Amino acid sequence: MASQSRPHQASGRGPARPGTPSLLRELNDRAALELLLDGRSLTRSQLSELTGVSKVTVAQMLTRLEERGLVAAVGSNSGGRGPNAALYSVVASSAYVAALYMEHGLVSTAVADVTGRVTAEAREDTNGDGDPVELVRAAVDRACQRAGVSVSALSAFVIGSPGVVDPVTGDPRWAFNLPAWHEGVLAGLRGALHKNVLIENDVNLAAMAEHAAGAATGADDFVLLWLGVGVGLSTVLGGRLHRGAFGAAGEIGWLPLPGAPVTDDVRHPAGGGMQWLAGADAVRALAEEHGFGSAGASAEEQVRAAVADSGERAGRFLDELARRVALGAVAVCTVIDPGLVVLGGEVGLAGGAALADRVAAEVARICPVRPRVVPTAVTSEPVLRGALLTAVNQARADLLASVAG
Repeated sequence: MASQSRPHQASGRGPARPGTPSLLRELNDRAALELLLDGRSLTRSQLSELTGVSKVTVAQMLTRLEERGLVAAVGSNSGGRGPNAALYSVVASSAYVAALYMEHGLVSTAVADVTGRVTAEAREDTNGDGDPVELVRAAVDRACQRAGVSVSALSAFVIGSPGVVDPVTGDPRWAFNLPAWHEGVLAGLRGALHKNVLIENDVNLAAMAEHAAGAATGADDFVLLWLGVGVGLSTVLGGRLHRGAFGAAGEIGWLPLPGAPVTDDVRHPAGGGMQWLAGADAVRALAEEHGFGSAGASAEEQVRAAVADSGERAGRFLDELARRVALGAVAVCTVIDPGLVVLGGEVGLAGGAALADRVAAEVARICPVRPRVVPTAVTSEPVLRGALLTAVNQARADLLASVAG
């Protein structure tokens, strides 16, 4: 993740000392701002109750935040006894963010304000090639025009990318379907946009969306098993993403599995056992092997058709697909015992509960642990949603840090 901005220190003033009035003011202001950042409108009395400080202190806090342009009165609370109380909200335009998802030949972009409200969204064909810096800059420009927001007003950029992201440099590595993404791209993006930019693995971002508003809400430990063109995995332990020493945690496509050939060619994930068994090409071939599915249909379409079909061929196809997926799930669950496995990606979404239930039964048959296996509940643009969530969290952290100024 991007490093958090350090609180700005005004010139001529050293760091606030513990217990000093300046530090207490900063802590109080941050507490009030944090309560309002989720989009709620609160009265002074409500803020006093939630922060545990007096109404007089709350009034001073709100005055300081209003002077910074971070908070504003937005109406009044009527219906109670006595005079109406003013309602305060965060100024949504105090920060904007941009999120992107880069795929082969496609870029999805969204702009949102600091409350998380999406103000513009676009999905465009990139014709497969092109300089990544120019592709991103053009996509951001178009999205900002739709949102009516200047690019200079954006305070956080998060880009979802397939492949491994170097945990030290932040550059993408091993993005096989995006060959133009290589070391140095991140510096180029930061130079072109004049802002901090974060590149994150796409499945990790989808897991963040799942954790915030999907099937993994409230789960501290879970894995998202991504079934799409490629096979991927994201691991969340103790509520935190696990990336690994080299950023390659979750590259489950390379996992050697029974029934799949073992290769020493690690230059392309198609050579890995899990990818060979459960990647999109394998799913299509499996459907044809069982005499199911129409010619030219995508893996997602074949799985969706099988779920809707009550015939024996469709059932045998789903059973075998579940067996293959379960091999990967068992390999993970016997090591980290997450308790919850979410099936995501286009195939996981298409399979729904019919596939998830079959995978759960197969895992229980061959594994000493029995996690819950459920389909994704983030049905639209999970990677982009996760990128937006990450960008908004970064923008909020920066606003809270700015209060120390």
